[in-house]
Amino acid sequence: MADAAIDYAAVFKALPGMVALLTPELVFADANEEFLTMSGRNREQVVGRYLFDVFPDNPSDPSASGMRNLAASLTRVVDTGERDAMALQRYDVESVQRPGEWEERYWSPVNAPIVGPEGNVVLLIHRVEEVTELIRARDRAPADRARVMEAELYTRARELQEVNERLREAHAHEREIALALQKAMLPAPNPIGHHRAAVRYQPATDALNVCGDWYDLVDLPGVDRIGVAVGDVVGHGLPAASVMGKLRSALSAACLVADGPAQALDALGLYSRSVDGAENTTAVQTCVDWDTHTITYSSAGHLPPALLSRDGRVVLLDQATDPPLGARPEHTPRPEATLGFTEGDTLVLYTDGLIERRDEDIDHSIVRLADALTRHRRSAPELLADALLLDLLPSGLATDDTALVIVRL
Repeated sequence: MADAAIDYAAVFKALPGMVALLTPELVFADANEEFLTMSGRNREQVVGRYLFDVFPDNPSDPSASGMRNLAASLTRVVDTGERDAMALQRYDVESVQRPGEWEERYWSPVNAPIVGPEGNVVLLIHRVEEVTELIRARDRAPADRARVMEAELYTRARELQEVNERLREAHAHEREIALALQKAMLPAPNPIGHHRAAVRYQPATDALNVCGDWYDLVDLPGVDRIGVAVGDVVGHGLPAASVMGKLRSALSAACLVADGPAQALDALGLYSRSVDGAENTTAVQTCVDWDTHTITYSSAGHLPPALLSRDGRVVLLDQATDPPLGARPEHTPRPEATLGFTEGDTLVLYTDGLIERRDEDIDHSIVRLADALTRHRRSAPELLADALLLDLLPSGLATDDTALVIVRL
């Protein structure tokens, strides 16, 4: 049996409970036989369709909340990457044979993530326990038996609530530790020579999503040169914060002795092979030279920095981009590019939390950044940093960290 291949498709089909697979957009990817049977649907009526098109709330019941509660739970799983057990739900189901007729049903759902190699949620497991008959039996039972069953259900709900509360407390504690670790390892926003710079680190608002974003500013050997970098470690929590500290320190040291940003990222890439969790980290390193009025840069899979001119034009530093750290099995020298700047221009480096949105193409996200820079082009670095965070960060829960560096040239 150890050598026999397991037919996981057959296992999924025969699971003795109601189980469905959903995409992060809440579209049915698959459903097992028990799910289809108990919900009164066939495969063609489910797979490939949006969850709440298949199972909407009863429009004649103004108190119906099943769709809203389930959507909130699934969204939490997508955003946090953590399992979520829901309280008992009443969720009426419309009859396929008799449209317009709704059957009162009671469900106990559990939603869990399937995480891909890059750390993002690629599928959702939606498991449902059908408890309608238990509720109906309670309603038909004598008063004393009904009270016992109700007490059992109440106790079960309270136990689930207590477990969720303990998990939230544990994650909140982890978030505090990770934030403290990040603050200790990120450099203080001290002046860089006589040049004006502003830095911002905005953690994710969700307790589970403290990430590994970093920034760095360092004086380089020479008359008037500085190194500016940002980076983003894949993953969340304390492991990502720890990896971030190692890579930031390594890159900061490498740029002091390397012959340019590309060579510094080469050294960082070799070092990252010995650091667990450093795979697929993105970073961009720049060297600003006021003697030659040039910016030399190299990127390891990171979003391009932006150069904002005094007249509002925005140029992306996107001519020296290579894959993230550890993405190639063999070491290859990284590319490097140089462009000139005029005194009074502004250099902006950032991580993806500032602009990326799940429902938006990245090119459109960068256009939003460029528009915001143009609108606020006359602002000093500190005011510009605040304006970008206000304009570009989502108004609700931010599910990713944001690091931002602005240097007036």
